[in-house]
Amino acid sequence: MLHRLNPVRLKFLRDAIDMHWAGDIETRRPLAGRTVLDVGCGAGLLAEPLARLGGKVTGIDAAPENAKVAALHAEGSGLDIRYMAGELGALDLGTFDLITCMEVLEHVADKPAFISQLALRLKPDGLLVLSTPNRTTRSRILMVEGAEAIGMIPRGTHHWEDFVTPDELDDLLSDAGLVRGQQQGVAFSPTKGLHLSDDLSLDYIVTARVPA
Repeated sequence: MLHRLNPVRLKFLRDAIDMHWAGDIETRRPLAGRTVLDVGCGAGLLAEPLARLGGKVTGIDAAPENAKVAALHAEGSGLDIRYMAGELGALDLGTFDLITCMEVLEHVADKPAFISQLALRLKPDGLLVLSTPNRTTRSRILMVEGAEAIGMIPRGTHHWEDFVTPDELDDLLSDAGLVRGQQQGVAFSPTKGLHLSDDLSLDYIVTARVPA
C-alpha cells in the first residue's frame, strides 16, 4: 500500500516545493542545496526520492531495524542519506529547509508535543509537508474495517480514534506557531486507485510554514 501511495505523495511534494521556493519546474533536482528531514522514514521509501531530487536528507525512525534497513538500501543504491533511530524530541538534529512527516501523526500519543517538535526543527523559511488519515466514517470503513480485513494493511496498524481531522490539525499547527498552506485529499477509487483529490474524507496531505 505504501508503494502505491508514494507516487501520490511525491506529486504533491514536487508541486509544493516548486511553489514554496519558486524554483525551476523543469529541473530534476529542485532540492539541491537544501536540507531535508524525513520523520518516520521507515525503510527509506520517501527519503530516497527526496535525495534524488537533490536534498541532503536525514531520515529518522523510532524503530532501529527500520533505520538499519534504510541505510543498507541507500548504500546499495549509491545514495548519501543519514539515517538515525530514535524519537524526534530526543535527537540532536538541527534545523531543516524541508521536513516531511507522512502517515505518522496518527500513531503519536502526544500530538501537540510532536507537532511542536516538528516546528522547532523547521527553518524560518522552511516547508513542512504532513499527511495523515482523516477521522471519518469513510476512513474507518475503508482503512480499518476494509483494508486491514483483507490484508492490504497489516491488522492493528491503525486505531481510528487516533486519526486527526483537518480542523484539529489546523489547531495543532497554529498552537505550534505554524500556518497551514496547501491541502489536498488522498482518495481511492477502483478506476483511479489512490490519487490526489479535493475529497479529504479518507486521507489528506498539507503544507505548513512559519508565518512571515
